[in-house]
Amino acid sequence: MTATMTAARTCPYSNASADFNPFDLSNPFPFYEWARAEAPVFYSEELGYYVVTRYADVKATFENWQVFASDNAQAPLRPMCAEGKEIMRQGGFTAYSGLSARVPPDHTRIRKLAQSCFGPRRFKSIEPKIREIVTRAIDAFAERGKANFFAEFAYDVPALVLFKLVGIPDSDVPKVKRWAVSRALLTWADLTDEEQLPHARNMVEYWNYCQDLVRDRYDNPADDLPGDLVRLKQEGADITNEEIAGVLYSVLFAGHETTTTLMANGVRELMTHRKNWDAMVADPSLIPGAVDEILRFTPSIVTWRRRATQDTEIGGVKVPANSNVLVIMASANRDDTVFDHPNDFDIQRANARNHLSFGYGIHFCLGQQLAKLEFSIMLEELTRRLPNMRLSPDQKFEFVRNISFRVPTALHVEWPVA
Repeated sequence: MTATMTAARTCPYSNASADFNPFDLSNPFPFYEWARAEAPVFYSEELGYYVVTRYADVKATFENWQVFASDNAQAPLRPMCAEGKEIMRQGGFTAYSGLSARVPPDHTRIRKLAQSCFGPRRFKSIEPKIREIVTRAIDAFAERGKANFFAEFAYDVPALVLFKLVGIPDSDVPKVKRWAVSRALLTWADLTDEEQLPHARNMVEYWNYCQDLVRDRYDNPADDLPGDLVRLKQEGADITNEEIAGVLYSVLFAGHETTTTLMANGVRELMTHRKNWDAMVADPSLIPGAVDEILRFTPSIVTWRRRATQDTEIGGVKVPANSNVLVIMASANRDDTVFDHPNDFDIQRANARNHLSFGYGIHFCLGQQLAKLEFSIMLEELTRRLPNMRLSPDQKFEFVRNISFRVPTALHVEWPVA
């Protein structure tokens, strides 16, 4: 153990490490509040990561991509076992991050092309389809008076929206969602060797599916994301077929899993803090502010990862080169140096949009505009059609065990039916 690492692990950092439960996201906020005050940067013995909790430090870490590299952002928290690696090797799995784990110049080159396909024209064209998907989902349970909102709305709707953008048939939703779950568990959960194997097989299927999408757009051009990227390549853009498949590999995961969680967590908080819901029912113009406050207060992605490329410091704590760093956006979003009364949920908060839930700097979330559009349309339709919706009583809120995605396992709601 180096001297600098020893210094970083002394009191109070050792206490923070002992109290930190990175896989339990049921209610991590009290610990985050304590850490910001007492151990804003500490070393987690369990994870082998330096953990960063204050807003200024999280933002600075995101911003300085040269010192804090993103190449570990998609790396499995627990390395893949030998048998799993062999399954993926034999299956031809060569996937690399579309954008989140890349650095310039490749990141700049690929992001510029991908961003051109996520412009105003694309979102304007898809907005009526989003509303149609949302309306159809609500129709399925509106007359029943109750629903498992997570399973019956939030789980499928973002995928159906995204797949319109990517040109994937609705019939493929179940398997792509299954692959997304596997990717999340392999990357951010703590699986045993045996538990890794079925997910390794799913990753092979997922990657082959992305490659097939690219090949198909050469034979069948289409007005969708893979069609746009293939067209740009044919027109001379500097991107390979494997890089296009990599973008799809990322988008087909991040573009719906996080929105699923945002919708479920957002509805739960609005039902819990009822005056905010009632205010939106009375005045729908409050919805845009509500979207940002929900992103601040209960983000889908709680933490993200970086790697120090050189000896450095974060918040006065020495961090040796090649150290792994875990930035906690959910803690930064409740930093009282930025947000007054940060533990209050207030959809009329003036500076809610300063949250870091979409990251910061060159890796700022490419799909944030789509996520906010979907969420806004959902709130518009729910407040209009089910204004008296409430949480079903006597339910316990549980979350999938992992370090980054605060995914509820269920959310039961009910409302009076005439």
